[in-house]
Amino acid sequence: MDERGQISAPGGFDAGASVVADEKRVFDRPAAEMAKEYGLKLSGARPSLWEYIVMLWERRHFIVGYATARNVSMYTDAKLGQIWQVLTPLLNSLVYYLIFGILFQAAKGVEHYPAFLITGVFVFAFSERSIVTGSSVMRANLQLIRALYFPRASLPLAYVLVELQQMMVGMGVLIVIMLGSQQWPSWYWFLVIPALLLQTLFNTGAALIVARMGGSLADISELIPFFLRISRYFCGVMYLVITLPIQGLPTWVGQVLSLNPFAVFIQLIRVAFMSSYRTNSAGNKPYNHQLCQAFLNDPGKHVPYQAYCHALVTNNDLWVAAAGWGVGFFVIGLVFFWQAENKYGRG
Repeated sequence: MDERGQISAPGGFDAGASVVADEKRVFDRPAAEMAKEYGLKLSGARPSLWEYIVMLWERRHFIVGYATARNVSMYTDAKLGQIWQVLTPLLNSLVYYLIFGILFQAAKGVEHYPAFLITGVFVFAFSERSIVTGSSVMRANLQLIRALYFPRASLPLAYVLVELQQMMVGMGVLIVIMLGSQQWPSWYWFLVIPALLLQTLFNTGAALIVARMGGSLADISELIPFFLRISRYFCGVMYLVITLPIQGLPTWVGQVLSLNPFAVFIQLIRVAFMSSYRTNSAGNKPYNHQLCQAFLNDPGKHVPYQAYCHALVTNNDLWVAAAGWGVGFFVIGLVFFWQAENKYGRG
């Protein structure tokens, strides 16, 4: 430091020589023009929707690998390991059977009620777990999001894929239960494939929607389980919707209960697996007021008479609704999530 308070370099500079900063460089062209010329892009900028879809497809192996690894590691601390994938819904089914099947006598009017109930529990659990895990996926992986760049939708997709892998194990259990209930294989069983595909699309769209919402507001993850709990009791997991005390109410009440997304996929899987469910479903035979009333007044005694009642919805209605819920939710969820792509991981 010389007598004027300026820095001087020892040895290489004359005594008193000072270090002076270079003059500020001024570009002769706009920065945006130069960035375009050299192919520079804004870090974290949101790509177009089509580019985003292509990026997701290019990372499909990462998504599958991440989902498989997470699925394997989920129960590593439990002694029963992967058995809990099946044991949990079976135990839930047992609880529902004791409460609804026996205490509230919801089994009346349903032939092969255990198979009926377990199918509903497994199918509903697939959507429930996908949505619940999706609501917290962005906050749970915040460090990964901030450390690396990848299409953020990869995370909700991977979590839904985890649930799909567990659902496939559940399908194996359902097949055993169906055979034990004398529901023999038929070509109807192949309908499970498109039904599960549409349900997976719906689950993915719903997970993407709640992932964006949960990423910005943690309270969403706390509210969603309550919403799903209400949905479980209104979508026919434990009972036939037609046996509810809705007689005298507008027809649309029963239709809304039958066409909500959870009820639609449950009914389609039951139609595919259970021959007794197909045979006894309302609308399968010409309407007969006397026989229908006999069923509604005492469903446990007149199970086959359900077929003589008016159908709340037809199988065609179910498939149209399933396609609408599946494809519609997937498209809406993907666009909704993509619109906030450049905001995830920010404080």
